[in-house]
Amino acid sequence: MSKQLEQQPIESMRVDKWLWAARFFKTRSIAKDAIEGGKVHHLGERVKVSKEIHVGMELTLRQGFDQKTIVIQALSNARGSAPIAQQLYTETEASIARRELLSTQRKLHNLARPEHRPSKKDRRDISKFRQENDQQWSALDD
Repeated sequence: MSKQLEQQPIESMRVDKWLWAARFFKTRSIAKDAIEGGKVHHLGERVKVSKEIHVGMELTLRQGFDQKTIVIQALSNARGSAPIAQQLYTETEASIARRELLSTQRKLHNLARPEHRPSKKDRRDISKFRQENDQQWSALDD
C-alpha cells in the first residue's frame, strides 16, 4: 500500500505547523516567533502557537507592510512546493484589494523622494531659503 492511501485526512493541526507548510514562513521557529509577536489573529484575537486550526477558519497575518486575510482550504503536515502550498488557502477579495491599494500608496509616496543627495549648491540654496522664511515668519510674529 502506498503512503498516500495509508494517511488519514487531517481534522486539525497546530497553527505554527500549518503556516510553515503553507509557506508563509521559512521555518516553524520563525512562524512561532511571528505568532508570539502578535502577527497572527483569528476573529480579531491573537492566537497561541498551539492553537488548533480547522478547514474554513479565517486567519489574519501581518508580514512586513502587508496584512493578509486568508481562509484555510486544506491542512497538510508536509511542506510541499509553492503551487501545492497555495492550494491550502485562499485570500479574501477585500484583503487583496486593501493590499493593492496600500502598495500603490507606498509607491506614490516613494516617488516624492529625490533621486540624489543635494549638492553643495543645493544645500546652500536650501539654507538660504530657510533663513529667508525664518525671517519672514519672525516678522509676522512681531
